[in-house]
Amino acid sequence: MSPTIAQAAYIAAKLGEALAILAGAWLLTTLLRHLLRRLSTQYDLAPAFAIGVRRVLNTLIYIAALLLLLNRLGIEGSVVWTTLTGFVAVGAVAFFAAWSVLSNIFCALLILTTRPFRLYDYIEVLEGGDKPGLRGRVVDINFIFTTLQESHASGEDTVLQVPNSQFFQRSTRRWREEPEWSRVAREKAADGPHGADWKEPAVR
Repeated sequence: MSPTIAQAAYIAAKLGEALAILAGAWLLTTLLRHLLRRLSTQYDLAPAFAIGVRRVLNTLIYIAALLLLLNRLGIEGSVVWTTLTGFVAVGAVAFFAAWSVLSNIFCALLILTTRPFRLYDYIEVLEGGDKPGLRGRVVDINFIFTTLQESHASGEDTVLQVPNSQFFQRSTRRWREEPEWSRVAREKAADGPHGADWKEPAVR
């Protein structure tokens, strides 16, 4: 057999092994998904719990498949482990350095999915227990801040930018309709010295 044919056969064998490993990992994750679905139905497990378990096990399966694939390609596991731990260490340092920003981004995703409040709701962030705190009308939600339109008796147009993480550290009171404190401030603004110039706060 010529060297070229032997090399091609070797490459084909390695590709076949790689495809077999990936197919095995996919088959395992598929079986796992069906098994978890059956267990969730039989034992009435919470959907969020089943999804979390499935994601963790899927990650472990694909990591094992990747390590096995690299081993079949001739890469030593110790080399992979050393490289992996180095990347994890660097990632951990970067994660803690950017924790505040990442926390607000994660909380923004939770706000958009769990919907403790929505755009144009009136909310109040309680300082502790039932003490009054920051309040206003929600006019914008981005990945870092939630913007609240404040109501003032003087008719001033001001907004508050509250970090998204604050909504998961304190209690939040919510109104679907305009609450009394906002209505009173609007009426006082209309009756005050700036009443002629007062107008409904603009949504930004």
